[in-house]
Amino acid sequence: MQTQLADFVRDTPEGREADTILRKCVHCGFCTATCPTYQLLGDELDGPRGRIYLIKQLLEGQAVTEKTRLHLDRCLTCRSCETTCPSGVQYHRLLDIGRGIVEAQVPRPARQQLLYRALRTVLPNRGLFETALKVARLAKPLLPEALAEKVHDVAPARPRPAARHTRQVVLLEGCVQPGLAPNINAAAARVLDRVGISIVRQGEKKAGCCGALRYHLNDQDGGLDDMRANIDAWWPAVEAGAEAILVTASACSAQVKEYGHLLRHDPAYGPRAARISALARDVAEVVAGEELAIGRALAKAKAAAPVPAKVAFHSPCTLQHGQQIRGVVERLLAAAGYTLSPVADGHLCCGSAGTYSLTQPELSKQLRSNKLAALEAGNPGVIVTANIGCLTHLAAGTATPVKHWIELLDEALDEAAG
Repeated sequence: MQTQLADFVRDTPEGREADTILRKCVHCGFCTATCPTYQLLGDELDGPRGRIYLIKQLLEGQAVTEKTRLHLDRCLTCRSCETTCPSGVQYHRLLDIGRGIVEAQVPRPARQQLLYRALRTVLPNRGLFETALKVARLAKPLLPEALAEKVHDVAPARPRPAARHTRQVVLLEGCVQPGLAPNINAAAARVLDRVGISIVRQGEKKAGCCGALRYHLNDQDGGLDDMRANIDAWWPAVEAGAEAILVTASACSAQVKEYGHLLRHDPAYGPRAARISALARDVAEVVAGEELAIGRALAKAKAAAPVPAKVAFHSPCTLQHGQQIRGVVERLLAAAGYTLSPVADGHLCCGSAGTYSLTQPELSKQLRSNKLAALEAGNPGVIVTANIGCLTHLAAGTATPVKHWIELLDEALDEAAG
């Protein structure tokens, strides 16, 4: 693709990166076949190729309109198109650059501004979010439907084991996950403890939101500040020899793996950000990496039935497309004795996509309906996933229990241990 970037962006880091990405695109259109919004809407501008043209136009200095913003807002950033693309176009980076420019040039209506500001303020702040969640549970009948369906009662987390092993990792606790599903991180700690890995406590500085929420809500500077705060919080443990930054939400692990790239021009944080990204591991990678130890434990678990007859696994976009991790969770669940039911169109997004279910509720519900139809076609006893956003979004649309896959593995290992 030939480009003629405008003066305002040509010689900036973002402009140079966008130019490189644009020049890789060969207009083949393979991406449209796997784009969820193109499948729903049938509009070229609601597919990756059309959005690339829109971003190219704005980078070349053409007028940016509300219509441009609408089509970019509708993108889920699921990155299915990147998996499909034969040319290796890093579409999600181009989208971030384009959205940042549009946000600066086309002010949103007051109602949208209020929504975005509330999401950027409340969700990344764990204390504020958990307080708001308590209030929301009390006021659930009065909330808008799109918000009320996400407010669930939560079971308390089972105890975590004390740190007792030489091998140690640092855990990203997250911002919304501890309030919505506190047992996920506890289950991960118990599973890792069984294979000789402990989660170490951080010092006075605590890691918070991974940065994805604010960054993808077009507060890119705020998202980068969240990333810097996490690096500061983790760095003492990294220097002390922690072997990994462990993340149980696939959206967050995908984001932490990009710290090095996003902060590469920051002289104070660039080298440390690269180190953090190199250490970042999704919990699926860490558990699967302990093949011998976990294999023996899972073999015992498999022999210690009963386990649910069928499990349907929803692979989040951030796991299969963002991190290119496929088949790992399924293999671990099968090794523990769970029977996996087939899921049609497993590559498609469920419609959660961070805050998408709140900013684009109608499209999000359509995608969820399609995904649940595929997941429930095999009559599973439980649906499992690898990301807190997908978990809460899917759970709001079905009576079938929805859990994180690490919780099922933890339950199976408990059965084996008696």
